Amino acid sequence: MNIAFWRTIRLFFHPKKESYFALKRILGFFPNHISFYEEALLHKSFPGEIKKGVYYNNERLEFLGDAILNAIIAEILFKKYKNQKEGFLTTTRSKIVKRETLDRLSRQLGLNKLIISAPRIQVQKNHVMGNALEAFIGAVYLDQGYQKTLHFIEKKIISPYINIDVLAKKEVNFKSKLLEWCQKHRVCLEYQLVEKFKDRGNNPIFQSQAVLNGVISGMGTGYSKKASHQRAAHQVLEKIRQDKVFVQEVLSLNKKDDSKTRLIIVPSQVV
Repeated sequence: MNIAFWRTIRLFFHPKKESYFALKRILGFFPNHISFYEEALLHKSFPGEIKKGVYYNNERLEFLGDAILNAIIAEILFKKYKNQKEGFLTTTRSKIVKRETLDRLSRQLGLNKLIISAPRIQVQKNHVMGNALEAFIGAVYLDQGYQKTLHFIEKKIISPYINIDVLAKKEVNFKSKLLEWCQKHRVCLEYQLVEKFKDRGNNPIFQSQAVLNGVISGMGTGYSKKASHQRAAHQVLEKIRQDKVFVQEVLSLNKKDDSKTRLIIVPSQVV
């Protein structure tokens, strides 16, 4: 009998056997280091175990998992769409790793049943599920390495739950999403044309920047002004998601007497 068989038998008598088998159902294999997964499923709202004088939670693993997930999705798309340009690959990846998609995938995997958090957090729209999925992917990476993590994402997430070809064709209005965020936070949003030039085929290319409360926040290029605005807005949304210092800087510039969000597009730029 092989080692894997005897290891499985021993797990029946392990004090954490329920956790091991719950993770096996999600992963397709037994974890080597269950502590990584325990940390990945512990939300900061729950006063968990103290390590070296501080409480630990899944925020550090979320940071790692976010980077690993983006790298793996980029590799999958790079190999799948051999003739597509960078813009298509970037946009498609953003559709897969956006918060709403990760929240849904987390529930479909069953992570929502394993996450430990304060009761009040469960009903709030703060992407606890998606964040836990990123942390979980970080745990898989630390436990099994890059290739096993790639296999897990392909076989347990992409294959059963995401049709990449359909998703790639789905339009995402980043301008609309950014405007909604700016309206919610009373931020002035402006699109400015930076440069217009031509490619080797003599086709016009537009480069635009998105400006939030006077702060240049994102840059985008495209074969139309609208496309350049979309890519600039996409860049800003990613920055908002990842850079808390940037968000604080923009919000600190809000004018106290502003009652409405202003969206400014220079007339000559309107498509």
